[in-house]
Amino acid sequence: MTNFEKWDKEFRSQNLYSFNNNTNALLWLKVRAVCRKKLIDQFLNDNGLTLTTKKIKEQNVELFELLEKRHDANAMLDRYLRCRENELYMLMGINEEKLKSDLYKVQYYSWGGDQNNSLDKYLIRKYVKVISEYDELFNRRVEIADNAWNYVQNSWYNNWTSYLIESLFKRHPRVISAVGEIKSVDFFIDDYPVDLKVSHFPNKYMDEKIRLKLGMSALAWLKAKGKEFGITANQKDSDAQQIYTLTEKLLEQGHYDIIQFLNKIKSSIIKEAQNNSEDLIIWLYTNQGEMRFGAENRLFVILVDSTDMSQSWKMKRAFSLIEPKIQSYLDTFTAQSLKKIEFIFKKQNYKSLSDVIFVVK
Repeated sequence: MTNFEKWDKEFRSQNLYSFNNNTNALLWLKVRAVCRKKLIDQFLNDNGLTLTTKKIKEQNVELFELLEKRHDANAMLDRYLRCRENELYMLMGINEEKLKSDLYKVQYYSWGGDQNNSLDKYLIRKYVKVISEYDELFNRRVEIADNAWNYVQNSWYNNWTSYLIESLFKRHPRVISAVGEIKSVDFFIDDYPVDLKVSHFPNKYMDEKIRLKLGMSALAWLKAKGKEFGITANQKDSDAQQIYTLTEKLLEQGHYDIIQFLNKIKSSIIKEAQNNSEDLIIWLYTNQGEMRFGAENRLFVILVDSTDMSQSWKMKRAFSLIEPKIQSYLDTFTAQSLKKIEFIFKKQNYKSLSDVIFVVK
């Protein structure tokens, strides 16, 4: 088995942990980062290299085996990958300052249908397969259009906020971009391959911790408190809507102490996660969807509006809060910053390196 085949096998089997602190494995990843048609042609031209093969898949192998023999291979690749002008979005000529301003035009965060499914699957399940009369379908066209718009607007917001946050990392001198957009690697920090995940503090994790502290879910606890004062919510509403309704009704009647107590519980859970991030990290790895599973090194940026967690989505554009946190993290990054994480997914054992940057308002 050649070295290329070895690392290809490890990559495909999700054993990304074996790539850490291995010069040959890093070479494999960095070669993969330039192996797209335009990128590889430019890299070869910049470094006076030629390949005999023509297909990208074959060029990937040939370039790796060629660079394996050169002592300056990693330096050549680093020099090319450090040039942000080689990235897709940079080539598109994105006006980042205007983009940051435009993000504030998004005034609400509402998914088109079920955010766990793709839009087409949702529309088929919600409308196509349950409505047999065309007139009824026609009469719901505005509702369908609104669902599609919400999906597109939220997807747009998530895409471009993630791009801008990722760019904050890539501008730092200790970071090298994986310009070819390798699956499982967004960039390298001091030669550690890292996949960036930007997220709000996960609601399900919060719910699990609330259950441990209160012996019941937040919704059940609010229902019990509301019952004491004759306050109820529509049982047919979603859990989130019921929580909102009960909270608003309790506040209307002046029961601030109840909501403040629940908010204190939530704040304590956030602080505990900050003080012991390993528990949250393992939860994030083990609660991935099967289709999106990955065991690569991950750096999580967790965004929290502790004054109102339902508004945490706005934190993705709060660059005045995000940028200094990222800058400080990278300035003080060491070989010990990424923690060794061991977890089980679908009865399979995995290892990775990971850490969390919390940005809390």
